[in-house]
Amino acid sequence: MYKELSSGVKISITRSISTSFESYLASIGWDEEKFSMEDFVASWQKYFTENAAWFDKVPQEILIDPQFHEEVAKKMDEVIEKVLNEKPTKKQIESIEKMQQQLGTNYSFDCKAEAAYVEGLLKEKLK
Repeated sequence: MYKELSSGVKISITRSISTSFESYLASIGWDEEKFSMEDFVASWQKYFTENAAWFDKVPQEILIDPQFHEEVAKKMDEVIEKVLNEKPTKKQIESIEKMQQQLGTNYSFDCKAEAAYVEGLLKEKLK
């Protein structure tokens, strides 16, 4: 079912998962102990029903089909894995190290998305 959707809709679904995942993690301060898959899924559902263009393009009979939900859950796992495994850029690392020296902080980050979060925090502290 998922594979039968247009490439634009599939890209939009992927983007909505990625965006809402990063937003959810930012809302919990990237604290692994606060992570709840149920809370993330609820956050993602709220995001796609209110903001995602793809939601209105998928027929209702597909949206309610259990097979579609299984396929989207698999896609969600893939997207989450990709987000968590994408390495920070050299530019991010250098920027964060410079700001941390200025501020005397020691934030850690493991992936590009978390680095973006940390970079944003540090920029706010420097204001």
